[in-house]
Amino acid sequence: MVSVAIVGANGYSGEELCRILAGHPGVRVVAVTSRQHVGKSVGEVLPRLAGHPGVGDLKFGASEVDVVLDSGAEFVFLALPHGLAVEFAKPLFLAGRRVVDLSADFRLRSADIYREFYGVEHGAPELLKEAVFGLPELHREEIAGARLVASAGCYPTGILLALAPLLREGLVDAGSIIVSSASGVSGAGRKAEAALLYSECNESLRAYGLPKHRHLSEIEQELSIAAGKSVVVTFAPHLAPMTRGIHTTIFARPLGDLGKIASCLEATYLRETFVRFSDTLPDTRNVSGTNFCDLAVRVDARTGRVILLAAIDNLVKGASGQAVQNFNLMSGLSESAGLL
Repeated sequence: MVSVAIVGANGYSGEELCRILAGHPGVRVVAVTSRQHVGKSVGEVLPRLAGHPGVGDLKFGASEVDVVLDSGAEFVFLALPHGLAVEFAKPLFLAGRRVVDLSADFRLRSADIYREFYGVEHGAPELLKEAVFGLPELHREEIAGARLVASAGCYPTGILLALAPLLREGLVDAGSIIVSSASGVSGAGRKAEAALLYSECNESLRAYGLPKHRHLSEIEQELSIAAGKSVVVTFAPHLAPMTRGIHTTIFARPLGDLGKIASCLEATYLRETFVRFSDTLPDTRNVSGTNFCDLAVRVDARTGRVILLAAIDNLVKGASGQAVQNFNLMSGLSESAGLL
């Protein structure tokens, strides 16, 4: 059994981590932390997990590096906001712990781009070269040997899984990509803001973060790697009146044989456990609570465009499930352990 700690276990992603890891056959959760709930049990703060063997009776410890180190955890999951996660990642990494970070602090290879998109200086730029971008379907081998993995963001996950194989094979025009995504409200985290109140979100759909959402930085970074050249995309995220899930629609101009688009995606994901490519148009209800990404494609011969569609659960494949998938690779366990 691998001993793990969860820092920031009381948020939506932290709660999902507790749920998944509590049922993981190769894991023992030895510590959970929260700045707000020190001394309370997980089941008391997160009633969904009350009585859950392995985590329900655990007491929240203080969110301090020494508390995590004293727990004896070999792996540490950081379910913290960007800017705060780096304060834990650096000392834990230097102390020899292996870290899976769910925030954006280590997803980018450039401290300058981090500053541009997040508006602050990076707290540990020297560690960016150590971090591996945590999207297993793209970076499986590197993740397995990494000591610091930055799990991919929720929006980027579906976008990258749909586009990266096509850009690698030169099947779509890298300069023609337009992306529209809609996310459930849980993507904003567990916080009190007027814009996230039920009466503000229910029966409403609105765009936000235009024209330069923070996730564009990692989307363009990874697409540029896949294409072997700089890729700039138009990205329009929306807040949808649902609790969880992300639906993404991508428009691009195909290059060459149109028939190769679907065959490329089918071949790429034929043996991937968590990517389901099919002719059925993705629906967020079919991935809710799972670590699957559902993909489909339509070629519009009339307009000369390809339409790619993806659906994930933003809290699982877009956050905690993906973090566990990364952890499984890092620890030499079955990649699907605890996730199926």
